[in-house]
Amino acid sequence: MKMLKMTAAIATVSLMTGCATIVGEKEQSITINSSPSNANVLITDERSMEVHSGNTPTTVQLRKSDGSYFGGKTYTVEISKDGYESRTMMINASPNGWYIGGNIIFGGLIGWLIVDPFTGAMYNLTPDTLNASLGENVATTAEGESEITLVLIEDVPTHMLDEMQYLGKI
Repeated sequence: MKMLKMTAAIATVSLMTGCATIVGEKEQSITINSSPSNANVLITDERSMEVHSGNTPTTVQLRKSDGSYFGGKTYTVEISKDGYESRTMMINASPNGWYIGGNIIFGGLIGWLIVDPFTGAMYNLTPDTLNASLGENVATTAEGESEITLVLIEDVPTHMLDEMQYLGKI
């Protein structure tokens, strides 16, 4: 009788959990790099709430779920540095293999429809590494295309020579 109660208790507990909840976590590490480094990073969520502010390179812990039923998180990552073009990238939550396959294989209907959707463990954030290359700002045409004009020093008007700065050897 004692063995029957123990088996029933284990079966009940296993049916009350979801595979993704058992194996997964509610948060995920995201690594953000930039070239050049030491760029400003601003991460906001789907409600435009600031989640993180710092400099590259950095690793942040982001929540996978907003706490609502099937509420996967979405993040906007803005990377900027003076003198360089800014980059905006997205991080999105998508169901992971443990949620999809694990609950089907192990028969966790409760986990599939109730437990995992509330905990956020059913999601993976992608991408988990962001590498942003910030191109240097250059002059732009009226149409918004990048443009740079090279001239010989002899061709620079004399009134502009005083405004020039020496940048060093190339």
